[in-house]
Amino acid sequence: MKHQRFDEIAAKYPQLRIAVVGDFCLDRYLEIDPACREVSIETGLEVYNVINVRSQLGAAGTILNNLVALGVGELTPVGFCGDDGEGYELRAALKGKASVRADHFLQTIERRTFTYCKPIMVEPGKPPRELNRLDSKNWSPTPERVQNALRESLRTVAGSTDAIILMDQVDIPETGVVTANLLESVRAETAIHPNLLMIGDSRRSLKGWPPVCLKMNQSELQTLTGRTVLSIDDVMNTAGSLSRSHGRPVFITLAEQGIVGAEPSGVVEHFAAPALRGEIDIVGAGDAVTANLTAALAAGATLREALELAMAAASIVIHQLGTTGTARADDIRALLFPRP
Repeated sequence: MKHQRFDEIAAKYPQLRIAVVGDFCLDRYLEIDPACREVSIETGLEVYNVINVRSQLGAAGTILNNLVALGVGELTPVGFCGDDGEGYELRAALKGKASVRADHFLQTIERRTFTYCKPIMVEPGKPPRELNRLDSKNWSPTPERVQNALRESLRTVAGSTDAIILMDQVDIPETGVVTANLLESVRAETAIHPNLLMIGDSRRSLKGWPPVCLKMNQSELQTLTGRTVLSIDDVMNTAGSLSRSHGRPVFITLAEQGIVGAEPSGVVEHFAAPALRGEIDIVGAGDAVTANLTAALAAGATLREALELAMAAASIVIHQLGTTGTARADDIRALLFPRP
């Protein structure tokens, strides 16, 4: 990609309207100083003293953060949080972003706020080291009243956005935002708005999803197709076949080997990942890919251009340690076009 072409694509980001529909969570980081260790008098167990607490949007919120970093003009989150302290923090994080419209983000007493609590050891001269996570999730089906509200929000935003991202993050089916009922609404909206860009990502399975663009990793591709795909050629062939049968583009992330994209027309591209530049933390890389693919395609990028931008963004994110990072348009420009 040439510098001028990058600028043409990035210049369109402020005019874009993108909705992110899915499981928003709160990423809460507990920074622990091992030099402040104590032993509890009551239990005799070692005490980890937290010297700093920081919170940010996670899961679907990480995608939103990356779209904010790119400078997308209007962002609409569609999801829910609980009527609890974590929900207060999550909504505050949403409202703190000027480009975000939170009209369709529901707060309800019928759900807990999805939270990843991440204790991290912070030692001078060493990369942050994450300990066992403390997660808060919903273990019961999403109530019908909440599902109906989300479906109505989807119908509303489908008629007023340039692209929709669907993010299914929860491990237990029907406990999050992307339920079977919501997917039926997505199917209906694809018929009403056949040219609307929609990209879906699910950590459980994309099997049976409506005709939207599918984004997954290599393991998820094998689960979806039931085929063992080992080489890049295998992935390209499988992705091409899947895209033709599904009728929409398909994207397969391959970690250090890059990404493959396929279109129903038969075009299949592979783009390698940039070389590593030091210590890495892969958390958030896939979400950065999703955000950048969507923004680039909505701005008129070709398949190969979108893959290149997504890989550059992922490379920037994985080099941000101890946090779920983001990639700004200026960061991507600097990586793609380094100054002499």
